[in-house]
Amino acid sequence: MHNLIFYNILPDMAKKKGNRFLIGLECTETGRRTYVTQKNRINTEGKIELMKYNPKLRKHTLHKEVQKLK
Repeated sequence: MHNLIFYNILPDMAKKKGNRFLIGLECTETGRRTYVTQKNRINTEGKIELMKYNPKLRKHTLHKEVQKLK
């Protein structure tokens, strides 16, 4: 039997970065950053504001986008 070695015929190309990046969400009442989510840079131009659960206050509060993460 022959040992067949299969080589990758296609060249290694860089992958497309995409339109999404990570952002942090900060609670407006306590200032804690407890959530990380993704944002589409084309469809969402403004800052994101979501009602999320705050475990410290044990209720839903408004969380706003504060920074981009890597």
